[in-house]
Amino acid sequence: MAQIGFVGLGNMGLPMARNLIKAGHTVTGYDLNSAASDRFATDGGVAATALDMACMGAEVIITMLPAGKDVRDVYLQRGGVLASARDGALLIDASTIDVETARAVAAAAQVNELAMVDAPVSGGMAGAEAGTLTFMVGGSDRAFERAKPILEAMGKTIVHAGGPGHGQAVKICNNMILGVSMIAVSEAFVLAEKLGIDPQKLFDIASKASGQCWAMTSYCPVPGPVPTSPANRDYQAGFTAAMMLKDLKLAQEAAKVSGARAPMSAAATALYNLFVEQGGARTDFSGIIRFLRGGEAARKETTAPQEPANN
Repeated sequence: MAQIGFVGLGNMGLPMARNLIKAGHTVTGYDLNSAASDRFATDGGVAATALDMACMGAEVIITMLPAGKDVRDVYLQRGGVLASARDGALLIDASTIDVETARAVAAAAQVNELAMVDAPVSGGMAGAEAGTLTFMVGGSDRAFERAKPILEAMGKTIVHAGGPGHGQAVKICNNMILGVSMIAVSEAFVLAEKLGIDPQKLFDIASKASGQCWAMTSYCPVPGPVPTSPANRDYQAGFTAAMMLKDLKLAQEAAKVSGARAPMSAAATALYNLFVEQGGARTDFSGIIRFLRGGEAARKETTAPQEPANN
Protein backbone atom coordinates (compact mmCIF):
# COMPACT_ATOMS: atom_id res chain seq x y z
CA MET A 1 0.00 0.00 0.00
CA ALA A 2 1.17 3.50 -0.78
CA GLN A 3 1.71 6.72 1.13
CA ILE A 4 -0.46 9.21 -0.77
CA GLY A 5 -0.79 12.98 -0.56
CA PHE A 6 -4.14 14.30 -1.79
CA VAL A 7 -4.64 18.01 -2.53
CA GLY A 8 -8.20 19.25 -3.09
CA LEU A 9 -10.91 17.69 -0.91
CA GLY A 10 -14.03 19.17 -2.49
CA ASN A 11 -17.10 17.50 -3.98
CA MET A 12 -15.01 15.18 -6.13
CA GLY A 13 -11.72 15.01 -4.26
CA LEU A 14 -13.11 14.01 -0.89
CA PRO A 15 -14.92 10.83 -2.01
CA MET A 16 -11.96 9.91 -4.21
CA ALA A 17 -9.63 10.20 -1.21
CA ARG A 18 -12.06 8.15 0.87
CA ASN A 19 -11.88 5.32 -1.66
CA LEU A 20 -8.10 5.33 -1.48
CA ILE A 21 -8.36 4.93 2.29
CA LYS A 22 -10.85 2.08 1.85
CA ALA A 23 -8.34 0.39 -0.46
CA GLY A 24 -5.78 0.40 2.36
CA HIS A 25 -3.61 3.35 1.36
CA THR A 26 -2.40 5.90 3.90
CA VAL A 27 -3.68 9.26 2.70
CA THR A 28 -2.67 12.72 3.90
CA GLY A 29 -5.05 15.34 2.57
CA TYR A 30 -4.97 19.12 2.24
CA ASP A 31 -7.62 21.66 1.31
CA LEU A 32 -7.89 25.42 1.77
CA ASN A 33 -11.32 24.77 3.27
CA SER A 34 -10.70 23.57 6.83
CA ALA A 35 -14.19 22.06 7.03
CA ALA A 36 -13.32 19.75 4.15
CA SER A 37 -10.10 18.73 5.91
CA ASP A 38 -12.08 18.01 9.09
CA ARG A 39 -14.49 15.74 7.20
CA PHE A 40 -11.53 13.97 5.65
CA ALA A 41 -9.98 13.35 9.07
CA THR A 42 -13.29 11.94 10.30
CA ASP A 43 -13.18 9.47 7.43
CA GLY A 44 -9.80 8.11 8.47
CA GLY A 45 -7.46 10.40 6.59
CA VAL A 46 -4.58 12.46 7.96
CA ALA A 47 -5.40 16.16 7.63
CA ALA A 48 -2.46 18.40 6.72
CA THR A 49 -2.47 22.07 7.67
CA ALA A 50 -0.23 23.10 4.77
CA LEU A 51 0.33 22.00 1.19
CA ASP A 52 3.92 20.93 1.70
CA MET A 53 2.90 18.75 4.67
CA ALA A 54 0.59 16.73 2.39
CA CYS A 55 3.40 16.20 -0.11
CA MET A 56 6.41 15.42 2.04
CA GLY A 57 7.23 11.72 2.11
CA ALA A 58 4.36 10.77 -0.21
CA GLU A 59 5.06 8.13 -2.85
CA VAL A 60 2.11 9.45 -4.87
CA ILE A 61 0.64 12.98 -4.91
CA ILE A 62 -2.84 13.48 -6.36
CA THR A 63 -4.43 16.85 -7.06
CA MET A 64 -8.10 17.61 -7.79
CA LEU A 65 -8.41 21.36 -8.36
CA PRO A 66 -10.89 23.79 -9.97
CA ALA A 67 -8.90 25.36 -12.82
CA GLY A 68 -5.61 25.58 -14.67
CA LYS A 69 -4.45 28.58 -12.64
CA ASP A 70 -4.92 26.58 -9.43
CA VAL A 71 -2.91 23.69 -10.85
CA ARG A 72 -0.06 25.98 -11.89
CA ASP A 73 -0.04 27.62 -8.47
CA VAL A 74 -0.16 24.37 -6.49
CA TYR A 75 2.56 22.66 -8.51
CA LEU A 76 4.91 25.54 -9.33
CA GLN A 77 4.74 27.89 -6.35
CA ARG A 78 7.43 28.05 -3.67
CA GLY A 79 6.57 25.27 -1.22
CA GLY A 80 4.32 23.67 -3.85
CA VAL A 81 4.12 20.10 -5.10
CA LEU A 82 7.27 20.11 -7.22
CA ALA A 83 9.32 21.73 -4.46
CA SER A 84 7.97 19.42 -1.75
CA ALA A 85 7.74 16.04 -3.48
CA ARG A 86 10.25 13.40 -2.52
CA ASP A 87 12.62 11.93 -5.10
CA GLY A 88 10.86 9.48 -7.39
CA ALA A 89 7.33 10.49 -6.42
CA LEU A 90 4.50 9.97 -8.91
CA LEU A 91 2.28 12.98 -9.56
CA ILE A 92 -1.34 12.59 -10.71
CA ASP A 93 -3.45 15.61 -11.60
CA ALA A 94 -7.11 14.60 -11.82
CA SER A 95 -8.36 18.15 -12.41
CA THR A 96 -10.07 19.12 -15.66
CA ILE A 97 -7.98 21.97 -17.08
CA ASP A 98 -6.62 23.37 -20.34
CA VAL A 99 -4.20 21.22 -22.32
CA GLU A 100 -1.48 23.90 -22.33
CA THR A 101 -1.31 24.02 -18.53
CA ALA A 102 -1.29 20.22 -18.26
CA ARG A 103 1.68 20.02 -20.60
CA ALA A 104 3.53 22.91 -18.96
CA VAL A 105 3.26 21.38 -15.50
CA ALA A 106 4.24 17.93 -16.82
CA ALA A 107 7.34 19.47 -18.43
CA ALA A 108 8.26 21.15 -15.15
CA ALA A 109 7.83 17.83 -13.34
CA GLN A 110 10.14 16.17 -15.86
CA VAL A 111 12.81 18.82 -15.22
CA ASN A 112 12.51 17.87 -11.55
CA GLU A 113 12.87 14.18 -12.52
CA LEU A 114 9.36 13.39 -11.32
CA ALA A 115 6.90 11.20 -13.22
CA MET A 116 3.52 12.80 -13.89
CA VAL A 117 0.20 12.01 -15.55
CA ASP A 118 -2.85 14.15 -16.23
CA ALA A 119 -5.90 12.04 -15.37
CA PRO A 120 -9.19 13.95 -15.64
CA VAL A 121 -12.31 12.00 -14.77
CA SER A 122 -15.79 11.30 -16.04
CA GLY A 123 -18.61 10.04 -13.85
CA GLY A 124 -19.47 13.00 -11.65
CA MET A 125 -20.00 12.97 -7.90
CA ALA A 126 -21.94 9.70 -8.01
CA GLY A 127 -19.02 7.99 -9.73
CA ALA A 128 -16.57 9.50 -7.25
CA GLU A 129 -18.62 8.16 -4.34
CA ALA A 130 -19.04 4.70 -5.88
CA GLY A 131 -15.46 4.40 -7.09
CA THR A 132 -16.63 3.91 -10.68
CA LEU A 133 -14.99 6.91 -12.35
CA THR A 134 -13.47 6.79 -15.82
CA PHE A 135 -9.93 8.16 -15.93
CA MET A 136 -8.53 9.52 -19.20
CA VAL A 137 -4.78 9.47 -18.68
CA GLY A 138 -2.02 11.39 -20.43
CA GLY A 139 1.64 10.64 -19.81
CA SER A 140 4.42 8.22 -20.64
CA ASP A 141 3.80 4.48 -20.73
CA ARG A 142 5.88 4.01 -17.60
CA ALA A 143 4.07 6.74 -15.66
CA PHE A 144 0.70 5.31 -16.73
CA GLU A 145 1.63 1.83 -15.49
CA ARG A 146 2.65 3.29 -12.13
CA ALA A 147 -0.55 5.31 -11.86
CA LYS A 148 -2.97 2.60 -12.95
CA PRO A 149 -3.21 0.61 -9.67
CA ILE A 150 -3.76 3.84 -7.73
CA LEU A 151 -6.47 5.01 -10.12
CA GLU A 152 -8.16 1.60 -9.96
CA ALA A 153 -8.98 2.29 -6.30
CA MET A 154 -11.07 5.26 -7.45
CA GLY A 155 -12.38 4.22 -10.84
CA LYS A 156 -13.63 1.37 -12.98
CA THR A 157 -12.25 2.35 -16.39
CA ILE A 158 -8.65 3.52 -16.76
CA VAL A 159 -7.63 4.47 -20.31
CA HIS A 160 -4.22 5.62 -21.52
CA ALA A 161 -4.99 8.39 -24.02
CA GLY A 162 -1.39 9.15 -25.02
CA GLY A 163 1.37 11.54 -23.98
CA PRO A 164 1.24 14.51 -21.60
CA GLY A 165 -1.94 16.55 -21.98
CA HIS A 166 -3.75 13.88 -23.97
CA GLY A 167 -5.96 12.97 -21.01
CA GLN A 168 -7.17 16.56 -20.85
CA ALA A 169 -7.67 16.65 -24.62
CA VAL A 170 -9.84 13.54 -24.59
CA LYS A 171 -11.84 14.81 -21.61
CA ILE A 172 -12.79 18.10 -23.23
CA CYS A 173 -13.66 16.37 -26.52
CA ASN A 174 -15.85 13.88 -24.63
CA ASN A 175 -17.66 16.60 -22.72
CA MET A 176 -18.10 18.65 -25.86
CA ILE A 177 -20.04 15.69 -27.28
CA LEU A 178 -22.02 15.36 -24.06
CA GLY A 179 -22.93 19.05 -23.82
CA VAL A 180 -24.10 19.25 -27.42
CA SER A 181 -26.01 15.95 -27.29
CA MET A 182 -27.82 16.88 -24.06
CA ILE A 183 -29.13 20.03 -25.72
CA ALA A 184 -30.27 18.03 -28.77
CA VAL A 185 -32.05 15.46 -26.59
CA SER A 186 -33.66 18.20 -24.51
CA GLU A 187 -34.86 20.05 -27.61
CA ALA A 188 -36.42 16.84 -28.91
CA PHE A 189 -38.35 16.24 -25.69
CA VAL A 190 -39.55 19.86 -25.59
CA LEU A 191 -40.73 19.57 -29.20
CA ALA A 192 -42.45 16.26 -28.42
CA GLU A 193 -44.29 17.90 -25.52
CA LYS A 194 -45.47 20.72 -27.82
CA LEU A 195 -46.70 18.14 -30.32
CA GLY A 196 -48.60 16.20 -27.67
CA ILE A 197 -46.27 13.18 -27.56
CA ASP A 198 -45.95 11.24 -24.30
CA PRO A 199 -42.27 11.58 -23.21
CA GLN A 200 -42.16 7.88 -22.38
CA LYS A 201 -43.28 7.04 -25.91
CA LEU A 202 -40.53 9.20 -27.40
CA PHE A 203 -37.99 7.55 -25.11
CA ASP A 204 -39.17 4.02 -25.91
CA ILE A 205 -38.80 4.68 -29.63
CA ALA A 206 -35.76 6.98 -29.86
CA SER A 207 -33.72 4.98 -27.33
CA LYS A 208 -33.93 2.01 -29.72
CA ALA A 209 -33.61 4.02 -32.93
CA SER A 210 -31.00 6.25 -34.56
CA GLY A 211 -31.49 8.99 -31.93
CA GLN A 212 -30.07 6.75 -29.21
CA CYS A 213 -27.23 8.31 -27.18
CA TRP A 214 -25.93 8.34 -23.60
CA ALA A 215 -27.64 11.67 -22.83
CA MET A 216 -30.96 9.96 -23.51
CA THR A 217 -30.54 6.39 -22.28
CA SER A 218 -28.47 7.05 -19.12
CA TYR A 219 -29.29 10.66 -18.24
CA CYS A 220 -32.68 11.38 -19.78
CA PRO A 221 -33.61 15.04 -19.06
CA VAL A 222 -37.30 14.33 -18.36
CA PRO A 223 -38.61 12.49 -15.28
CA GLY A 224 -39.69 8.89 -15.64
CA PRO A 225 -37.90 7.01 -18.43
CA VAL A 226 -34.55 6.67 -16.59
CA PRO A 227 -35.26 6.47 -12.83
CA THR A 228 -31.66 7.25 -11.85
CA SER A 229 -31.39 10.46 -13.88
CA PRO A 230 -31.31 13.84 -12.07
CA ALA A 231 -34.62 14.76 -13.71
CA ASN A 232 -36.29 12.53 -11.11
CA ARG A 233 -34.86 14.51 -8.18
CA ASP A 234 -35.54 18.07 -9.36
CA TYR A 235 -32.22 18.18 -11.25
CA GLN A 236 -30.09 17.93 -8.12
CA ALA A 237 -26.61 18.00 -9.56
CA GLY A 238 -24.48 15.03 -10.37
CA PHE A 239 -22.57 17.29 -12.78
CA THR A 240 -23.52 20.95 -12.56
CA ALA A 241 -24.33 23.27 -15.44
CA ALA A 242 -21.44 25.47 -14.28
CA MET A 243 -19.04 22.54 -14.65
CA MET A 244 -20.38 21.74 -18.11
CA LEU A 245 -19.93 25.38 -19.10
CA LYS A 246 -16.34 25.29 -17.85
CA ASP A 247 -15.58 22.22 -19.98
CA LEU A 248 -17.27 23.65 -23.06
CA LYS A 249 -15.20 26.82 -22.68
CA LEU A 250 -12.06 24.68 -22.48
CA ALA A 251 -13.14 22.94 -25.70
CA GLN A 252 -13.69 26.29 -27.40
CA GLU A 253 -10.28 27.49 -26.25
CA ALA A 254 -8.65 24.32 -27.57
CA ALA A 255 -10.50 24.65 -30.88
CA LYS A 256 -9.28 28.22 -31.27
CA VAL A 257 -5.67 27.35 -30.50
CA SER A 258 -5.65 24.29 -32.79
CA GLY A 259 -7.62 25.85 -35.62
CA ALA A 260 -10.47 23.32 -35.40
CA ARG A 261 -13.99 24.37 -36.38
CA ALA A 262 -16.54 23.68 -33.64
CA PRO A 263 -19.76 25.60 -34.38
CA MET A 264 -22.09 23.22 -32.51
CA SER A 265 -19.87 23.41 -29.45
CA ALA A 266 -19.89 27.21 -29.70
CA ALA A 267 -23.69 27.23 -29.79
CA ALA A 268 -23.86 24.85 -26.79
CA THR A 269 -21.43 27.07 -24.89
CA ALA A 270 -23.62 30.11 -25.50
CA LEU A 271 -26.76 28.30 -24.34
CA TYR A 272 -25.15 26.95 -21.17
CA ASN A 273 -23.74 30.40 -20.46
CA LEU A 274 -27.26 31.87 -20.60
CA PHE A 275 -28.60 29.03 -18.43
CA VAL A 276 -25.92 29.67 -15.80
CA GLU A 277 -26.43 33.44 -15.91
CA GLN A 278 -30.15 32.97 -15.30
CA GLY A 279 -29.61 30.97 -12.12
CA GLY A 280 -28.86 27.44 -13.29
CA ALA A 281 -25.23 27.19 -12.20
CA ARG A 282 -25.76 24.61 -9.45
CA THR A 283 -28.48 22.73 -11.27
CA ASP A 284 -27.51 19.50 -13.02
CA PHE A 285 -26.49 20.19 -16.60
CA SER A 286 -29.46 18.16 -17.87
CA GLY A 287 -31.61 20.92 -16.36
CA ILE A 288 -30.85 22.88 -19.55
CA ILE A 289 -34.24 21.52 -20.66
CA ARG A 290 -35.85 24.06 -18.30
CA PHE A 291 -34.10 26.89 -20.09
CA LEU A 292 -35.24 25.51 -23.43
CA ARG A 293 -38.82 25.39 -22.18
CA GLY A 294 -38.51 29.06 -21.32
CA GLY A 295 -36.85 30.78 -18.37
CA GLU A 296 -37.39 28.28 -15.58
CA ALA A 297 -33.79 28.02 -14.40
CA ALA A 298 -33.86 30.64 -11.67
CA ARG A 299 -37.29 29.62 -10.39
CA LYS A 300 -36.38 25.95 -10.14
CA GLU A 301 -32.80 26.36 -8.95
CA THR A 302 -31.80 23.97 -6.17
CA THR A 303 -31.48 26.04 -3.00
CA ALA A 304 -29.49 23.66 -0.83
CA PRO A 305 -25.99 25.07 -0.18
CA GLN A 306 -23.23 23.33 -2.07
CA GLU A 307 -19.47 23.56 -2.08
CA PRO A 308 -17.73 24.72 -5.25
CA ALA A 309 -16.87 21.82 -7.50
CA ASN A 310 -13.18 21.09 -7.85
CA ASN A 311 -12.79 19.22 -11.08
